[in-house]
Amino acid sequence: MIRNNRHKYSVSAMCEVLQIPRSTYYYEAKERDSKEEDKLTELIIQIFNENRKVYGQRKIKRELKKKGWQVSRRRIGRIMKAEGLVSKYTIAQYKPHNSTVNESDVGNVLDREFTQEQPLKVVVSDLTYVRVQQKWHYICVLVDLHNREIIGHSAGPKKDAKLVQRAFATVPYSLNHLELFHTDRGGEFKNQLIDEALTTFGIDRSLSNKGTPYDNAVAEATFKTIKTEFVKGAIFSSQKELDLELFDYVNWFNNIRIHQSLDYLTPREYKLQHQLEKLAI
Repeated sequence: MIRNNRHKYSVSAMCEVLQIPRSTYYYEAKERDSKEEDKLTELIIQIFNENRKVYGQRKIKRELKKKGWQVSRRRIGRIMKAEGLVSKYTIAQYKPHNSTVNESDVGNVLDREFTQEQPLKVVVSDLTYVRVQQKWHYICVLVDLHNREIIGHSAGPKKDAKLVQRAFATVPYSLNHLELFHTDRGGEFKNQLIDEALTTFGIDRSLSNKGTPYDNAVAEATFKTIKTEFVKGAIFSSQKELDLELFDYVNWFNNIRIHQSLDYLTPREYKLQHQLEKLAI
């Protein structure tokens, strides 16, 4: 009662009316605050660990809100610092990797139209490297520009067109829905097998301009995320372990990880919400 009416009356006056010593009130309030802080700390640690230790203050604040907690970023930051919770993004580092250039005369059809209202209309792709024992292996992902969902992925010891082909083979949707496939000019994206597959399913081709990474900005951003959250500091014991861990990461990325660019929804939540909004029109 006293706590709920502090904005109207002084604590001293209410304690006098209720015949409660002020020391008793402050002691009980301190106990309640201590229990609340302990519970909040437990939740923050849980959210941080369940999300691959990559969430910072903003995303943890969103997850706490879902659980009914209204907490400031400053308070979250204080608790994270006290508990030694440091997001991988705080110390993220990236290493460039040279690639052969695709000299095709195909132009930049996408032209940086990264916002797509229709699912599967435009898919972008890129590759990155990861260490398996003492050797470099490579990861390829296919990203739907509509909701940033990773719809296809593959990993292997060679950075070639077959790696891209295997990524297409994992797509759970009909490839007939795809309209445009956009990448940079890495030589691994130019291959007769890929060209034949794109022709078979009626998928048009788009390539970034030479030396212009911003033409494939969404794929670049996705791989910066993968490098930080999945690749950084990881050394896999075998290709099989890499495949299993990548499958698990992609599932988390699509179904659990909230994305700031999607208004803090997961890719699957964003797609579902967009479909429901269309039905309501």
